[in-house]
Amino acid sequence: MKKMLILSTLLLTLSLIFTGCNTTGIYNVKQHKVSGQKSSANVYRAINAAGTSLGWRISKVKPGVAQGKIALRDHMAVVRIDYSNSYYAIRYIRSQNLKYDPNKGTIHKNYNGWIHNLENAIDSHL
Repeated sequence: MKKMLILSTLLLTLSLIFTGCNTTGIYNVKQHKVSGQKSSANVYRAINAAGTSLGWRISKVKPGVAQGKIALRDHMAVVRIDYSNSYYAIRYIRSQNLKYDPNKGTIHKNYNGWIHNLENAIDSHL
């Protein structure tokens, strides 16, 4: 009986620990340097091409600012992409069905994967 109680307690503790593991801190790209001589128009074209290749809809908001939106199944994320001839930055704006918690600054871990993929694709297009 004592072994069952210990085992039950252990299983309950582990389930509580792993319940929140599908969320993590939000990853924002801050001042990612652009290598080489590029115009801000070239940087925007690279951002647009990279995003489009990954299923993002990229639109220019104003010079130096773009917005990216991705919708997969019933999940959606919107990011702001600031850019110039020397850097770009990607910042979370809003999401749907991604377990975003503004108090903790956490979101579903898949979001961070999408941002890392976008960052890597932008770099490869630059």
